[in-house]
Amino acid sequence: MIGRIIICCLLFSLNVAVQGQETTDSVTTQENKSGLMARLHQIQQYLDNKAKKKVDSNYIEVPKKPWRVILRYKENVVDVDYSQSLDFPATNEQADWNLCFEPPVASSVGFWVGYHGTGFSYSKSLTKNAGRYYSFSSTGAKYGINFRLRRFNTEDAKFSSTAYENGQVTGKYDTDVNMASPVWIRSVYINGYYVFNGRRYSQAAAYNQSVIQRRSAGSLLVGATWYQSSFDYADISNAFFMIIGHGISRIKVHQANLGIGYGYNWVPFRGLVVNVMAMPTVSVYNRVKAYKYEMNYGLAPEDPVDDYGNWNTETKRWANGKTHKSILMLKESGNQFEYWDAEPEVKYSMLRINLDLRLGIAYNWSNCFIGVQAQFNNFHYKSDNCKVNIYDAYAHMSFGVRL
Repeated sequence: MIGRIIICCLLFSLNVAVQGQETTDSVTTQENKSGLMARLHQIQQYLDNKAKKKVDSNYIEVPKKPWRVILRYKENVVDVDYSQSLDFPATNEQADWNLCFEPPVASSVGFWVGYHGTGFSYSKSLTKNAGRYYSFSSTGAKYGINFRLRRFNTEDAKFSSTAYENGQVTGKYDTDVNMASPVWIRSVYINGYYVFNGRRYSQAAAYNQSVIQRRSAGSLLVGATWYQSSFDYADISNAFFMIIGHGISRIKVHQANLGIGYGYNWVPFRGLVVNVMAMPTVSVYNRVKAYKYEMNYGLAPEDPVDDYGNWNTETKRWANGKTHKSILMLKESGNQFEYWDAEPEVKYSMLRINLDLRLGIAYNWSNCFIGVQAQFNNFHYKSDNCKVNIYDAYAHMSFGVRL
């Protein structure tokens, strides 16, 4: 009997101890959670105060709720013009021709989630055969960074040419063409800018609404751009365009640009801001690499001699000693058409002028906002008789809330 009483007492004591420990652990856990939340709150306050100190509150308002979720609908357009010129000194003739590629407009929907000016986005393409498009952006009181990548291929092009003789136009030709093999085009665009009047002027107010512009203001900006692209139609089924294009089958360009521009935020009434920014840039580094094919056919005036005979693959000459056969006889050549890689040409040039134009409109009310933004870029490069112009533009609409 006494043994049972002792056991019961021990069990009771143990139960009380366990409950006491659980109560202590629970209190400790709550204290830890409170401590962690307090530290996170302190960090948020520090970042918010730091953001507010960087701007003049009479011109720029830093919202109390720094988190934003934005829904976006975006359209991106790319135009590529590829031009070549041909000269025939013996007959005093010349010809200019151009291929224009216009892939479908790339439409997408997505969202952006961020804290102040930094965040991440995701979008889903709605357009087939428009290629792939990626973008990223981050902004602060005095800086902004943009990244865009576009890659696509197309078989549809517009071909135009103009023929000259003794400097006079003798004929023009325009038609839609279907390339025998797809042309691949890729462009990478990285841009950063610095705002001199960052206390009173904000690009972000119109483009990602991390702050609100309260009064009209403008600022000088300096920017740097890294641009690289490739234009590739190296499949030999496109041999016709390679021959009239001096053997070029692929072009790669790397270009670094510096520029100075001006941006202005117009605030006609509270909540609405209209931004316009223009920045011409000059290339400080421009490297063009052209990959070429050498062929046993070439572009030349009609040759009255037609006894070429067979092609010798070792000497790379026809039986009559000539190295090239007129392109007019290409279809009649059967299996005697031959091509091989030639040494690529690398050239450097400076002082290419490009243009960066931006337009942004945003309206804020309560903790919501809407916006419309557009940007246009033009890049061009030239190598001997070859010239490529790329026009890259986008526009997107957005609706967001602050949390």
